[in-house]
Amino acid sequence: MAIEPFVKELVDSTEYQSLFKPPKTYGFHSGRVYLKPGSDCGQHTTGINEEMLIFLSGNGQAIIGDKTFPVSKGKITYIPPQTTHNIKNTSDEPLIYVFCVAPAADGGGK
Repeated sequence: MAIEPFVKELVDSTEYQSLFKPPKTYGFHSGRVYLKPGSDCGQHTTGINEEMLIFLSGNGQAIIGDKTFPVSKGKITYIPPQTTHNIKNTSDEPLIYVFCVAPAADGGGK
C-alpha cells in the first residue's frame, strides 16, 4: 500500500500533539511538545533512530550526551542515534518545539 502525502495543522495548545507516525509514514515519527516553565521532557534516548528538534518559542537547554546547549526560537538541534538527551525549560515562558525522529541509515550501531 502506498503512503499518501498530507498536511496537518499545528494546534496552539499545552497538550502534546502527534504529527506523523507509522502507518502514515515509512518509519518517520514527529510531534509538537509544550514544556511549561521549569519542566523538562525527561532523559531518554531514541535508540537506533536519529532526531532533530525545531524550537518554535521559549528558551531552555538541550542536554545531549555530556554537553549542554542553549536553545530558543529559531534554533534546531541534531541528536545522533544511541544518545541520551533531555530538554529543559529554563525560562518563565513555555518552551515549544517539534521533534522529528527517523531510522538512521546505518542503524546507529555504536
